[in-house]
Amino acid sequence: KQRNKMSLVAAYASSDEDGDAPPVPPPTLALVNSAPLLEPRMVAQEARKLDPRTKEIFYNPTVAELYAPTVGPQNPFVHQSESAVKNMFTGYVEPAEVSEFHFEDMRRTYNTLGYALDPSVDGQTRVIGDVDKALANGGNTMTTVQKSKGEARKRKERGDAASIDGYLGPWAGYVDEVKSSTPSEEQKAILETWKPEKKAKPAEGEEGAEADNSSSTLHIAQTEDYMGRSFLHPPADLGIKFGEAPERCFLPKKVIHTWSGHTKGVAAIRFVPTSAHLLLSGGMDTKVKIWEVYGSRRLVRTYSGHSMGIRDLSFNYNGSQFLSCAYDKTLRLWDTETGQCIQKFSTRKNVYCLKFHPSESLGHLFITGTQDKKVLGWDSRTGNVIQEYDRHLGAVNSVTFIDDGRRFVSTSDDKSIRVWEWNMPVDTKHIAEPNMHAMPTAALHPSKKFICFQSLDNTIVTYGAADRFRSVKKKTFKGHLVSAYSCQVNFSPCGTYLVSGDADGFACLWDWKSTKMYSKLKAHDGVCIDVEWNPNEPSRMATCGWDGLIKYWD
Repeated sequence: KQRNKMSLVAAYASSDEDGDAPPVPPPTLALVNSAPLLEPRMVAQEARKLDPRTKEIFYNPTVAELYAPTVGPQNPFVHQSESAVKNMFTGYVEPAEVSEFHFEDMRRTYNTLGYALDPSVDGQTRVIGDVDKALANGGNTMTTVQKSKGEARKRKERGDAASIDGYLGPWAGYVDEVKSSTPSEEQKAILETWKPEKKAKPAEGEEGAEADNSSSTLHIAQTEDYMGRSFLHPPADLGIKFGEAPERCFLPKKVIHTWSGHTKGVAAIRFVPTSAHLLLSGGMDTKVKIWEVYGSRRLVRTYSGHSMGIRDLSFNYNGSQFLSCAYDKTLRLWDTETGQCIQKFSTRKNVYCLKFHPSESLGHLFITGTQDKKVLGWDSRTGNVIQEYDRHLGAVNSVTFIDDGRRFVSTSDDKSIRVWEWNMPVDTKHIAEPNMHAMPTAALHPSKKFICFQSLDNTIVTYGAADRFRSVKKKTFKGHLVSAYSCQVNFSPCGTYLVSGDADGFACLWDWKSTKMYSKLKAHDGVCIDVEWNPNEPSRMATCGWDGLIKYWD
């Protein structure tokens, strides 16, 4: 039909006027198949090719597909060595497995004897290293070479495996082995001479039970004055308003008195709260002593009971009782006036710090920081642990109350600071920075808005003790040496000066506002471990050191 139409068009195009023109042949059209060429499904599946670099296949290929040659023409410009299959830059590495024992055996043999056996050769023995020495040793390694020292011990015969009673097997002993569960006569005679006398230890409360060795010694003739007041009552003839901090403080310059009652280093000193007319000291000689600060400055009483050096001391809110902890893993609650040991506590771990609760209503409670990463809350009336704060990752070094006892701050060997709500075992603030160091001691500013920590990178860092516990970068004090020592920091009563001990025996004083070091006093021959500013005096402070002395400065 198409051709007939085209012929009609050609006939229509010819007219009578062009009768002489030759006839136009009809045009021919090429046949074009516009359908795409599709291979059968089976043929496409058989033509699947795998790239040798493929690491993962998501279908099951046939053997022919796995071992089919690489698709595509061969590159004529590639060398034969480069056209080889590679799985790394230098060539093809075949996986091989060498047991750890054989590898260690060859390594020791090569380092000791100078040769080793090549494990990559199958069926042959190829020596790497000193071939002559390998031939001399018969190719033995460190595990097969014969020992030249002495002869090997001979074992007894294993016996017949068919005999149940007579078969020893691999458990057969040595021929010269002597098995005896009792000592010989000579050994018995020696043991009898060294045998200690053992006595049955009676239970607590029974007759003959070991009593508490706590005691105290009074060093003054009269315990009461003419009005019946004990030494705990502050003197009234000094003209000092006890409990009122001076408005302005001054730098101490010289020593006005030295107490020398301890036979070893002094670890801690504490003024009696409010009046500060008595000074409590604990030394490495296991003794706790209390001294007069005014008048003749006598030694008043000595408290004995610990078997190892004192670590820390703490008065309660009114000074009638105090706590002491020592390296004998015990805590003791003392009556300041009578010297009686009221209660003895033990955690079976060293206690590094302790603090009484500052409020009067909760004055019977105290907290301790222990060696086993815990802060424990105690009731001094019952001697029981009432709360456990277990979040630190290292030994707890210091505990400090803030917000009038509603919160407290703890530092640890894990180089972190944690803020706790009282009687809540979950920390509300955790500060741990990569540039922080351990902070063994801390002190609260008299304004109660800041808290300073002694950092073991020879600096004193400051944090805000208000609602937001943040670092105060501008209040960083430097210039002293305290690395590896837990030197105490303290403030003047008005908060103008900051004072700290030093590893070289200095007492360093800084201005709180400008962080400038104003004075550096040579206080002790050894480490100046603790400093305490008298809360009622504008320029008097006490220092103690490992030379066994306590000095009072003005």
